[in-house]
Amino acid sequence: MPDLHPERMEASVNDRPLTAPASGDEGSVYAVEPAVAASASPAPMPAAPTPYELVGGEATVRRIVDRFYYLMDTRADVKALRDMHAADLGPMRDKLGDFMMGWLGGPRTYFERDDTVCISSAHAPFTIDAAARDQWLQCMYQAMDDVGVPCEVQALIRTPLARVAGFLQNA
Repeated sequence: MPDLHPERMEASVNDRPLTAPASGDEGSVYAVEPAVAASASPAPMPAAPTPYELVGGEATVRRIVDRFYYLMDTRADVKALRDMHAADLGPMRDKLGDFMMGWLGGPRTYFERDDTVCISSAHAPFTIDAAARDQWLQCMYQAMDDVGVPCEVQALIRTPLARVAGFLQNA
């Protein structure tokens, strides 16, 4: 990368070109045509991948949600959490999957649904204490482990998930 010596360049006002190069620099980067110099800008940085992309996209998010509800439905130690849900978990699988995709930076499907409700309003009728919060997080963390979400990606997701779960705690 050339040394640009910014102390020898002056930006000018009203789209005038940069000042002429210092003596002896005629062949350097400063001897660029004014139109080229004015339009030259660093290449845009590629966008950092979203957690949604790092997880593996929709298919993986759906697998996490399916595994989450399977665990919630089969683990005796989270029965209190399971009892807060309807017998048919199908509609909740769909909603949570849509929500998680948008929350992780993917498609905002949940927020475009006709049956979208505010997450805190949806949980307000239930007593969510520290035990229920922790049961939810345990199932979600285990689901991510079971599906094979890399540890580095889980490290990005776990703290924000815990914040959301803590926000929903009302008892």
